[in-house]
Amino acid sequence: MAAGPVTRVACENFAQFFETWLAEQKRDLQSLHSAASFPPPRTRDEASARDRRLRPLIASVLSSYEHYYTAKAASARRDVLPMFTPTWTSSTENLFLWIGGWRPSMAFQLLYSKCGVQIESGITELVGNLDANDLGDIDTDQLRRIDELHRRTVRLEREKSEEAAAAQEMVADSNMVGISHAITEMRGGDGEEMMEVEMKAKMEAMGKVLEKADGLRMETLKGLVAILRPIQAVHFLIAAAELHLRLHEYGMSKDAAAREAGTVVTAITSAGL
Repeated sequence: MAAGPVTRVACENFAQFFETWLAEQKRDLQSLHSAASFPPPRTRDEASARDRRLRPLIASVLSSYEHYYTAKAASARRDVLPMFTPTWTSSTENLFLWIGGWRPSMAFQLLYSKCGVQIESGITELVGNLDANDLGDIDTDQLRRIDELHRRTVRLEREKSEEAAAAQEMVADSNMVGISHAITEMRGGDGEEMMEVEMKAKMEAMGKVLEKADGLRMETLKGLVAILRPIQAVHFLIAAAELHLRLHEYGMSKDAAAREAGTVVTAITSAGL
């Protein structure tokens, strides 16, 4: 079925927003890097001052993510179709989508990976009894709380996956089977209106699942940041932004190369070579 005017408008509008938000994320990454580059505090007062300086930055970055999901929800309410077949992301990124976005439990893998990298690189430095200047100093209480959040997230992920499966299975319910047969029996008649009415409720169901999934993504991000100390949160948010931006750039580059190769093949074929 060809994309209707609402789908095209929703897709174009969110694609434009996504490019603006991507530029904002790049600016946030620069700010996070600048904050992380400050020398480690040498006294308790300096550590407290650093935390006070970092908290507004962290809040601003989280606010940017919330703005993204608010805009996404508004666009999905107009038309949910583009959210499951996004044109503003690459084929590589779309390969790893879970209900229209990143899998929330991936945030924990990112955190653990970044912790390991920073410990193995030997850049963790303790100054007296002060906190480390990166993710290499997560304590046992934080690990316990992170593990609890991880378990809860996995459980909620499973629930959302089941809800998505139930919504997808609605495509094969008795109403759809009846309509499909009726359209066939019409022998060339226009059954698009019949299908449109029936599909509306099914797309709305998928939209609700998407909204819940996005809510879990944001809830997981905020939950992890709340457990981490400010400087740790900065390093985690750096890792998240770097992974997203570098994967997006890589994927878009691969798509551009594939399009160029396809253009060359088409030109050669057309020339009869």
